[in-house]
Amino acid sequence: MDSYTPLLERSRVPQPSLQKLAVISIFEKLRSAPSYIGPDSDPGTDAISQCLHSTSPAVVDQAVRELCRLVTDSKMELSRGLLELQSAIEGSNSRFVNLFVKAIGFLVHVGFQKNISLFGVESPESHPFVKILSGGTEVHSELVQQVLLVIHQNKGLRIVEVCDFLRPFLNFSVVRISFSDSSASSFVRHLVSSTASLCCSCPREALPVFKLLMGCLRYYPQKNAEDSKNFISIMEYMVDAYTVILKHLVGVRLLINEAQLCGLELLETVHSQHSDHCKHFCGSEPIVELSKRLLVVQKELGLPYIPELSLPMLSLFFILIRSEFEHEQLPVLRLVLFLLKWKNENEYMVGRAQCDLSEELLFVFPVINFVSSPSTSVKEAAMDLLFMLEKVLVNFAMAPKEELSLQGGFPSISKPASMIFRLLQQLWFQDQSLPGSFFLNFSSTGKTDVKEMNNRSKSWLSQLEDYSLWLVERRKSLLPKSQSQEIFLTEMPLVLSAIACGLFMHHSLGCAAIDSLAAIGIMDPKLGVTLLLTILFFNNIFSSKGIGFHDMLLKLLGMLPLLASHSVMIPLVLQTILPMLHKNAEPFLSGEGIQRDMLGQAIYIVGTDLGVLLPKRFTEFMSERNICISMAASIRDVSRKNPDRGVDLILSVSACIESQDPVIQSLGFQSLAHLCEADVIDFYTAWDVIAKNVLGNMVDPVIAHSVCLLLRWGAMDAEAYSEASGNVLQILWEVGTSRHTDHGSLWAKARVSAFEALIHYEVPHIEKSIPDFKKRNMELLISETNPGVIRTMEEFEVKICFSTRRRLIKEKKVMGNKIEKLLDVFPQAIFFSGKNSNPKGLPGAALLCLSFTPKGGSYQGVSKGSQEVHARYEKAVVEIAASLQLSRNIFLALLSLQSWKPFMQRWMRANILSLNAKAPTTIMDKTSKAANAILKSMRRIAEESIPRSAENIALAMSALCVVLPPEAHAVKSTASKFLLDWLFQYEHEYRQWSAAIALGLISTCLHVTDHKQKFQNITGLLEVACGSKNSLVKGACGLGLGLSCQDLLTRFEAVNDSNLGQEAFKMQEMGLLGKIVRALSQMIRQLTQSSSDLLESLSSYFPLNAYDTTVMTSELSSKNFDDLEEDIWGVAGLVLGLGSSLNAIYRAGAHEAVLKIKDLIISWIPHVNPSVQSSSFYDERSEIVLSVGSCLALPIVVAFCQRVELVNNSELDHIVSGYMELISELLSVKKSGTFHESLLMASCTGVGNLLACILNEGVHPLEVDYVKGLMELLRKSYSNPYPPIIHFSGMLGVVNALGAGAGNLIHSYPLMISSLTGYEQKGSSYIMGPLISSPACEPLLTSLMQEIFLVAQNSDDHQQQQYAAWAISFLRHRLWSNETKELQNFGHHFQTDAEDSKSVSHSFSEDSTVMKLSLWLMQLNYSGPGVISHVHTVQTVLRCLCQAPRLPALDWGAIIRRCMIYETQASELIPSNSDLKKGTLRVECLQFSLAHANQFDPLLSFLDELSELSRFSSLELNLQSHLFSHLGDLIKIFSGSKLEKLFHDITIYLSSSVSSYQVYNSSQQNLLRVSCWKGLGNCLDEVSVDSPEYMPNIEKCMEVLFSLLPALRSGGILGADQVDSKEEWFEAVNCLAKARRGWLLDLLQVLEADLVQEDDHFIHVAKKIQVRARLVKIDSIPLTELGRLKAYILNTGSHGIWDVFIEVVAALQNAEGSVKRQWLVDSIEISCITNYPSMALRFLGLLCGSCCKYMPFLILDRFTVLSDLPVTLTSLLSEPNWDFVAESVVSCLWTSMERIYNWATNMSESDDSHSPSLHSIDKSENAMAAFLAHVMHQTCVCLKDYLPLEKQLRLANMIVPYDL
Repeated sequence: MDSYTPLLERSRVPQPSLQKLAVISIFEKLRSAPSYIGPDSDPGTDAISQCLHSTSPAVVDQAVRELCRLVTDSKMELSRGLLELQSAIEGSNSRFVNLFVKAIGFLVHVGFQKNISLFGVESPESHPFVKILSGGTEVHSELVQQVLLVIHQNKGLRIVEVCDFLRPFLNFSVVRISFSDSSASSFVRHLVSSTASLCCSCPREALPVFKLLMGCLRYYPQKNAEDSKNFISIMEYMVDAYTVILKHLVGVRLLINEAQLCGLELLETVHSQHSDHCKHFCGSEPIVELSKRLLVVQKELGLPYIPELSLPMLSLFFILIRSEFEHEQLPVLRLVLFLLKWKNENEYMVGRAQCDLSEELLFVFPVINFVSSPSTSVKEAAMDLLFMLEKVLVNFAMAPKEELSLQGGFPSISKPASMIFRLLQQLWFQDQSLPGSFFLNFSSTGKTDVKEMNNRSKSWLSQLEDYSLWLVERRKSLLPKSQSQEIFLTEMPLVLSAIACGLFMHHSLGCAAIDSLAAIGIMDPKLGVTLLLTILFFNNIFSSKGIGFHDMLLKLLGMLPLLASHSVMIPLVLQTILPMLHKNAEPFLSGEGIQRDMLGQAIYIVGTDLGVLLPKRFTEFMSERNICISMAASIRDVSRKNPDRGVDLILSVSACIESQDPVIQSLGFQSLAHLCEADVIDFYTAWDVIAKNVLGNMVDPVIAHSVCLLLRWGAMDAEAYSEASGNVLQILWEVGTSRHTDHGSLWAKARVSAFEALIHYEVPHIEKSIPDFKKRNMELLISETNPGVIRTMEEFEVKICFSTRRRLIKEKKVMGNKIEKLLDVFPQAIFFSGKNSNPKGLPGAALLCLSFTPKGGSYQGVSKGSQEVHARYEKAVVEIAASLQLSRNIFLALLSLQSWKPFMQRWMRANILSLNAKAPTTIMDKTSKAANAILKSMRRIAEESIPRSAENIALAMSALCVVLPPEAHAVKSTASKFLLDWLFQYEHEYRQWSAAIALGLISTCLHVTDHKQKFQNITGLLEVACGSKNSLVKGACGLGLGLSCQDLLTRFEAVNDSNLGQEAFKMQEMGLLGKIVRALSQMIRQLTQSSSDLLESLSSYFPLNAYDTTVMTSELSSKNFDDLEEDIWGVAGLVLGLGSSLNAIYRAGAHEAVLKIKDLIISWIPHVNPSVQSSSFYDERSEIVLSVGSCLALPIVVAFCQRVELVNNSELDHIVSGYMELISELLSVKKSGTFHESLLMASCTGVGNLLACILNEGVHPLEVDYVKGLMELLRKSYSNPYPPIIHFSGMLGVVNALGAGAGNLIHSYPLMISSLTGYEQKGSSYIMGPLISSPACEPLLTSLMQEIFLVAQNSDDHQQQQYAAWAISFLRHRLWSNETKELQNFGHHFQTDAEDSKSVSHSFSEDSTVMKLSLWLMQLNYSGPGVISHVHTVQTVLRCLCQAPRLPALDWGAIIRRCMIYETQASELIPSNSDLKKGTLRVECLQFSLAHANQFDPLLSFLDELSELSRFSSLELNLQSHLFSHLGDLIKIFSGSKLEKLFHDITIYLSSSVSSYQVYNSSQQNLLRVSCWKGLGNCLDEVSVDSPEYMPNIEKCMEVLFSLLPALRSGGILGADQVDSKEEWFEAVNCLAKARRGWLLDLLQVLEADLVQEDDHFIHVAKKIQVRARLVKIDSIPLTELGRLKAYILNTGSHGIWDVFIEVVAALQNAEGSVKRQWLVDSIEISCITNYPSMALRFLGLLCGSCCKYMPFLILDRFTVLSDLPVTLTSLLSEPNWDFVAESVVSCLWTSMERIYNWATNMSESDDSHSPSLHSIDKSENAMAAFLAHVMHQTCVCLKDYLPLEKQLRLANMIVPYDL
């Protein structure tokens, strides 16, 4: 310091010259001094500071100069020099401020010359010019000069650098206005105006400066009127300068395009003052004026109209609809008109296609709004503009329509105006292919059901209409509305109307747009006048030639009554259209229908007030038919809508009715009908007056239709006016039954209305008034072919059915025919006549008929009594077993086994009754005790008996096991072990073969938990079958295996073995079935030496699996034919076993194998399958060997195939014909021998069973003569001299044909012997139904049975007598089995669940409608001659009976099965253009069965069969779907065990990879899943969610369905699969909402780890969240269940999370405001830390968009929601309910924005390790970095007023990258 002290002292002398020299000396010394005293040293710094802070002007002046020289000479850093000068300003005298400012300006210039970076500062405050501002207002003027100097000195190539340098300073100057006094705004105004003026002097370099100024002015505050005024003033300077610059550039023809674009940017800056988030303190007039100046100068200079002008046009649209004063409206209208003219002058519109959508479409409605202005100027401007817009609309309608070319990349940042036009574009070009892609889907309509959320298939216009009307209703009911809804009601109707009006010219959306506009008119009545003018305006356009919108005119005119609903509008409407009512007026509308509708609307509006509808008017306008029709239609409308007003027009109504014009007359009848409906006119009083007009005019269908509409109202007082009502009913009946070839559709309409009227009358009155009504009604129904009439008649018939209820009468059984009477007396005639009282005399018959319990015996307290009863039965067993000879005949063994079953039932019953006399015990204890006693006796007897008896005892054991209940498994297990021991005694043939058959039967009735015993039985049979060398044993084992197949794959749902799961159990049973099929086919091949490839191919359907480790091989060598003939029943047993395995094979899904086995068995019977007779598959001898077993097995096969629809009618006819030929040949050949007898026996017995299985099924008819011929052959077999066994087979054939079922242990044919079960009509040549009920065959059958009865009663041949009695006993037992059903209460039925149900018998009169319909359905025939009924009629009858409360006791199972195939049989009757959908009749059959299954066992059996997995898999898609959707009905009729299996089968069907479900396409699979969800939902309605019996199985099904639920894609263009998935989601959510809460939350549980999985796995997670959201939406689960996942779902980067966001936001719509606000805050906070900020911001955009007032205009798009965020968030936070969280929200938003900005700006750096925060953003976000930065920056700009100064400065100075 001492070095500079003398010099500093010299600077203080009072002489200025010496002071300057002293300063010069100081700086010279600083220049040359060493570093320790140099400029940067403390002494040097202090010296410089003292000089600059001196009070002497000379010192300060010289010091500043010397300092600048130091910097210029590089003796001092530029930054140091600026720092010294800036420090000097802060404490200097105001006289020196300008000096320092000039110096700083000089140093800045030096810096630019030396290319020194001036941006090495960390904050705007460090900018050299910013520092100057701290000097106060004194610096402002000079600072402005220095800024101008910097620009001027560096113009040219460096102008961009200058702009970059000045940007922080200008931003600071603008931003600080809000935080400073008025001087700040004055400085900015001076600075901008001066800069703009400078630009005029250098126009070529002006554009960058202009862009700089416009960019800075974006941050100009708009907090008060003063700010707005200053902003307008600044913009005026800018506009003036731009005008000068543009003129210069155009003059020199340089940068013209850039200058024009710059002008548009300036225009955008001007319009920003009028943006949505800025308050409009100065109105729109100055803004419009500036806009006009900018645009006019461009046009005057000859610049073209460019597409970029669309954005200013849209801004003007918003300004126009917000303008309220004339002085604001007029400039806008003129400016828009100017733009349109400019556009047309440049031929911008000429020849362009519709892909260039005009923003002018939005102006149509607002401009029409101003046409009604009282201001002449405004009206003229509006009219001129509307004239231009009309040209645009016409040109647009006629232009070719092209698709909108989609632009790639990210969307631009949205503005309110651009969002409106974007919506219009989307609607126009996408038509209705964008359902679900609009925010309007989020609009709440007050409904919380799931279906409301799936409303996204509706178009935007339809949703807008619904939303508008919902708001109207909410306003009327004074219900609270959200703030955004309030704003919507006040601000948005005009905008929405503009969009709807703009779509009027759309070819497919026009009508919907009219509906939407009408709804908006209701929402905002202030638009009434505008709507009226809109109607007139578009009416003029639509009426123009070449437009092609004539159909929309009627729709448009339909808005007139709506307008007239406001009383103030009526005069205006009338003033417009009333002149058309004058007789001589010239109609201005083209088209008769349009003119009539307009006149009709006018007349309706005028009403009776002006007397337009008085009768005299019809006379005045007699020559104007259109006007008369319009008046008549208006009278009708008035009568309908306001009957009290309409009754005043009763004379006019009468005039209409008396008119000669049928249209006017019909309208008169309709008017009267409405008045009668409202009860303002008495019907019968009016009828007395008009009846004469009715009777003579019913030939016209139009009048007939209207008359029927009137006559329906006579039903109320029909009883009081019986005579008049009778006439009315006759008229209705005549119209309903009329048949006219001309005017077909009109008469059909009249007939429909006639039956609709008849429905209102009481049935007894109809029957009384119409002669022979029931017969005529029935004839009409079955002959009707018109679908519409049939549907109406269906309702009529249902009413009749419900009106004919009678009390239930329990009828006593009456013997139907002589056969029944014979069977009734059979036991007394045979066993109690004194001749055959010993049971061993007729052993077979005794088993079936006799009881060995003492009559009248009482066992109470008597132990001896029970022993006596047991002893009697034991004795009978010994005697009968000894006398019943089986003769190594497997078929006789089956008859024996079948006979032992009723005997064992009676023995069990007797023992249980005797036990009842003892101490009371449970029923199961009694049953077990009785069964153990019987089994013990039988084991003893079997061991002690001779072989002939022992065989029968073994079979009796199996019969005992069959009749025992499932719970008596210990007895069955004991019997199985005993018989297994016999089975392996190879030395005793009699024990082996009888035990084999018995074990097979026992295996079918074991308890489900005895699966080990069943497996042991089957394994033992397989081992013996393959190991034995005895043909009979092998055959018996084969039959046993076939019988055991009945229980395979039927029940594996209750496996209790912990080591064997359900799937493993099923695979084990599949393995057993495969072993059985392979073993049987292998043994047949070996025994018969057959070379059949079909036999060998059967094994391929059952490959070996893990549970099939052993391979069975037969040890029997091939035998020759003679050996086999002796053991023919061994081969027959194998064939019977193969045929008996058919149902198990079908259950396994091997349907082709079933068909092959059917073809094989048919081919083994001579004469049955001639197509295979000569085939190389079978040689003749092997074929003959197999024929015996095939004759017995084929009825079993046919019965099964008929049930599952695997055999057609022609096959059945051929099979029956083959049997007939075979029997005829066998009877005609004089040949004896074992084989011949066996084949004849098998064929006779088999043909009886075949006839029964065909006829009792009631599906396929057989010719009467053919059946009689077979019966005669059977008579010949037992009446001619043949061996007794042949006689027996003939008798069995007869009784089997009648339904005895002898020898058939598998299929129980349905048999009803009611007189109503004969299906053939009188005189018919066909039989369809049980043969015993056939009137045509009754004489022959009676004769046959009498002959057999006589043989059984008296015969010289005792053997023949035994056989005859045995045969009759089979039939008697079958027919009387229902009477002994109480014996089966403890028995086990293994066929179906249906036997648990009880049939209901009802009494019906023969002429009742229900009976007639039922009998008609029963007699339905498609094979015989006669009239074949139309499928429509059959469906109608089924639907009628479906709704009947009860039905007559018919064989409904057969009827329904016949109807199931009727459609296919009668397909030739269905015309190609019929509206009948294929398969609908089968669906109706299902529905009928569901309705009445509780009453009739056959229907329950039918449903039981169809619901079996194997059968269900083969059904058509629509039947599967119907069964699924009616699971709720099945749960009411099936037992618990059946339902358990049913739900398990559904699970397997849907989840198995080999299920037929996998064959369907995605749409078909979707249909099935939808139906299943629906059915499960119905199940949950029927059962309690806490029910342990059902819920686990239902929940398992729901889990499988949930796993198959497709991903829900929201928004975008929906494909067909996505459209289908919407219904599935609806049903799924509806079903899940009914489930148990605990299970549901477990199913939908989402773990944190799940949310970081890959997209494929995340789809399943997304479904869970989406379902949660939908359940929240319908209030099924609380919102907190969704809130728990908030942090997870907002921090997920999966692509599918977008769809989740949409569902979550939809769920939040009904939440409280505080909840929504919390979600908003949390989403922004999470965006600050998440790895996926774009996802959190998307959710933020969705939430803001759904809650703000712009919601209806927004599009659901993952990128658009981000570009809309600046508008949606700003709008939302401006609402009063949200503003108190605005500061915290914007603060978090700023943090997130800074994070994203830093990440985006550093993306191009290779090493970003210096910024650890960048590592928290996932790389998948990189592509969106620049876009996100732009979005966040613009959002913060819109919300800048919530930020402090430093953050606003930081925001303004951010340079957002456009790309990386």
